[in-house]
Parts: sequence; structure tokens; C-alpha cells
Amino acid sequence: MLLKNLYTVQSFEFKEGQLVSEIFINKDHDIFNGHFPGNPVMPGVCMIQIIKELTEKALEKKLFMEKSSNIKFMALINPEENNTLVLNLNITEEEGKFKVKNITKMGDTVALKFNGLYREV
Repeated sequence: MLLKNLYTVQSFEFKEGQLVSEIFINKDHDIFNGHFPGNPVMPGVCMIQIIKELTEKALEKKLFMEKSSNIKFMALINPEENNTLVLNLNITEEEGKFKVKNITKMGDTVALKFNGLYREV
């Protein structure tokens, strides 16, 4: 985990290329002191890192993101209001690389859509 104690994995189910994981965001993490004081918002780059870390856990491989596309931040993630996220990842392997399509939700609200291409390091 790149940022220790930012989140904890509550559930993790990976089967036939489909990963569903529920994570709990630590609203008291230091990163929220500067992003933003009095109105904490999960940094987008942290969400992209969480997707990478969950993909690594599913594949049991260390990965490097080669390309990302179609990144859409649909809603602000305020950990004081929504500290539980569900990430749905579709992971496929093609020519030795891993395509990841993600939809992250907080309750019924879509917070993030992301497509990425990773290679093993």
C-alpha cells in the first residue's frame, strides 16, 4: 500500500476476471488535512492508486500502469460523508498486458469510471 492506513479492504472477491471489493476510507488520514482543510475530498490520484493495488492483489503481480483512458470523476468522495466504496473491476489479459475497467460507487452513486492498461514489472 503506497499510502499506509488510507483505506482497508472490507471484502475482496475475484473470480473469472471480475473483482468486487469494498473498501473503507480512513477519514482521519493525513492526506485529507491538505485536500482540503474543512472539506476533505479523496484525491483522484489516490483512487487510481487504489485500483492498481487491488488489481495487483487479484493477479498476485506487481504492475506498472502504461496507459489510462476514459477517466471520469463523477462525484466527489468526501470521507466524512461516504467512507465506504465498492469497486467493480473487469480484468482481462491481452498480449501479456492487463486491461482494467473500473466503476467505483459510493452507495448508488457512481464516483469514478476508469480504464487502464498495465504490464507486469
